[in-house]
Amino acid sequence: MSTSLRRRLAVLSAVGALALTPLVTAPAPAQAADESITVNFATAGGSPTYRASGWIYGMTENASGPADHFFRDVKFRYMRAGGAQLDAPGGWVSGRYDRRWNSTRAQLLRTRALGGEFILLVHDLWGADGYPISRFPGDNGNWTDYDNFLTRLIADVRATGAPVQWDLWNEPNITLFWNRPQSQYFELWRRTYQRIRAEFPGHLIVGPSCACVPSTSHTWWNQYLDYIRANNVIPDIVSWHSLPGDPVANVAAADATLNPRGIPHPRPYQINEYGASNEQNAGDGAWYIARLERAGADGLRANWASSGNLHNDLGNLLVRNSAGAHQPKGEWWAYRFYGSQTGQIVSVTPSSSYDAFATKASGGAKILVGGGRTTGNIAVNLQRLDTTSGIVQNNQVRVVAQRIPNNGGGAVQGPVTVQNSVVTLSGNATTVNLPNVSADDAFTVTVLPPSDGAFQTVAVAQHSQQCLDNTGAGTSDGNRQQQTHCDGDDRQLWNLRPVSGVADTYTVVNQQSGKCLDVNGVSTADGAAVIQWTCAAGSLNQQFTLRKVTYSGNDAHDYQLVARHSGKCVDVSTVSTAPGALIHQWTCNPVGQSTPRNQTWRLWGR
Repeated sequence: MSTSLRRRLAVLSAVGALALTPLVTAPAPAQAADESITVNFATAGGSPTYRASGWIYGMTENASGPADHFFRDVKFRYMRAGGAQLDAPGGWVSGRYDRRWNSTRAQLLRTRALGGEFILLVHDLWGADGYPISRFPGDNGNWTDYDNFLTRLIADVRATGAPVQWDLWNEPNITLFWNRPQSQYFELWRRTYQRIRAEFPGHLIVGPSCACVPSTSHTWWNQYLDYIRANNVIPDIVSWHSLPGDPVANVAAADATLNPRGIPHPRPYQINEYGASNEQNAGDGAWYIARLERAGADGLRANWASSGNLHNDLGNLLVRNSAGAHQPKGEWWAYRFYGSQTGQIVSVTPSSSYDAFATKASGGAKILVGGGRTTGNIAVNLQRLDTTSGIVQNNQVRVVAQRIPNNGGGAVQGPVTVQNSVVTLSGNATTVNLPNVSADDAFTVTVLPPSDGAFQTVAVAQHSQQCLDNTGAGTSDGNRQQQTHCDGDDRQLWNLRPVSGVADTYTVVNQQSGKCLDVNGVSTADGAAVIQWTCAAGSLNQQFTLRKVTYSGNDAHDYQLVARHSGKCVDVSTVSTAPGALIHQWTCNPVGQSTPRNQTWRLWGR
């Protein structure tokens, strides 16, 4: 996104968990304008490390939710937490430390079990999470209470046996979190730094996590750098908040302020709050992913939730339906695609409003395109496809382009295919045109061999708006299939692989189990169970023809799935709308107005 479009007034930060209102109203989307980005596959670097896949809070208080796959599928890297909002006021300063620590401990251990790094927010455990508190560390020159607090916290962390990153105090440059002189904060930094370094030599220290971005003219930032340099208390990871901002510009400015002071560099940068409240959508989320990767900075997405939602919903990447079940927003799907990108990172030249993160691997290439505040055609120029492996055949490739809808911040069942076609290259290049009609949507482009006619999709029953699901994530032959709330898990993703020589007919393979959708016992009877079974070539009860459904108000992605051996349809039993209703085959109704919606499956990936 262009600097001009990103030049919005910053808002107060989210951590500490107040749902603060931005100081300005987000500008309306710009008028439609065509823009172009270029992907050059000949220029490749290292492997993806998913440095943007972190956020603040987002787990339930006891760390039992959301479900593991919501973390696993996006290649979860970081969580930043310390019990904010639990009791009001809460924390050590209010005599309510235990509840905040117990939650922090649970979230720390689950983060580690999920393969992530945990960033400990000391200020939240003290109680400085945006609520008025009676005292700050070092008031009246007395550090005894704070030293006692650190002694307890150090013992508690040590008892977990798990390493943490120590974020010593959040946003100490604004009174919402540090309502004392800067000199008192500097003394807190020095004392805490030296204590943690002595107690945990192998743990990393993070700071200053200011509500600012690096700048040679930002007084507080430069005074902080002068202090840590003069007192030899330089953090292992230099951090700040970009709300809003451009990580690429931020990192350049950080270099310009650290290098002249002789602060050892390069060292890791952590933008541990990114994404202002009006930037938390699929388009902006994908843009931040691309910019963080381009900048070489780790990122944690901000969390603006309050009223009990801070400790839930994966930092606003999920919503809950009326039954309390978590469902993904469009932005989560953007992170999911990002998490699927493997191989080598390749070069992207952005436009003024859009950027992309692109990778290539053997047999396929993937590009996540993000931006916002504008609409219009996005021309994605793919160059030097001859430097990919196993993709180009007879000077052709298959291009699959998908739109990730933001849907106004509501639940999104899955990405929507807008192009799936074989194209002939010109000079080892082609251009993919993405029709961006909604400023908050994101796009993906997948480049495959032309012979690969498979596609991946969810299958949504149109009478219930629930997804075809491999019950209980079972792996055994014979496992019954059901409908349930759409949540984006692998057990609800289906890989449709063309049956050679038979038009519009596919085997339907579950992403989670690797087994095929199957009509039990090769039965031709109404009511025969639809199960999964080990895929067997030539098994007609594992082959399904997609029959287009047409009725008033239907979508272009609507189909019946007709079992080839019986000519009967995959059907939700008794037209049930209940989660867990079983799937069977039943005589197909005509595909016109009378088509029962429990035989109509919306295949967003088709």
